[in-house]
Amino acid sequence: MAMRYSAPMSSRQTLPLLWLFSDARNDAALEGALARLPHGSGFVFRHYHLAGPERRARFDQLAALARAHGHTVVLAGDAANGAKWGAGWGADGVYGSVARIASQAGGLRLGTAHDGDELQAANQAQLDGVFLSPVFPTRTHPGAGVLGIHGFTVLAQQALVPVIALGGMTAEGARALNWPRWGAIDGLA
Repeated sequence: MAMRYSAPMSSRQTLPLLWLFSDARNDAALEGALARLPHGSGFVFRHYHLAGPERRARFDQLAALARAHGHTVVLAGDAANGAKWGAGWGADGVYGSVARIASQAGGLRLGTAHDGDELQAANQAQLDGVFLSPVFPTRTHPGAGVLGIHGFTVLAQQALVPVIALGGMTAEGARALNWPRWGAIDGLA
């Protein structure tokens, strides 16, 4: 399936295909998961359950391990917890809602989209990529509606930026979806 975005920027050409998300529930397995990921994968550090210095210390620990395996490290969060570029975390990029990250500069900007309106906002902001979710049922949002294969495909075809499938994703789900870029919390830890 051909995507409609124009000539890719360098960050789009090197955007990893596989993304591991951190979370309280997979924290104990992250070291092993980062080591098992193929070289050059992506890692989104969320860890919303930690605050302040504890969150920063865990980020530094996991980012060092991720980089030792050649992974791209992206930081999720907002100004309230010090995740803005100016805070000096040294991440390769930021992850979050389009409204929050659109004006960020200095690295990858990876947004979230759950419907056509959010996807169009990602297109307009010319993000480096967008995580389109939830594709399948997920523990992160139990009982929430899902896009399913057809809904994901219809939306992804409207993207002018690279799309990364998220939400209940596993290797088996990625094969069923026939999509090269995907991310997971449980499905990779």
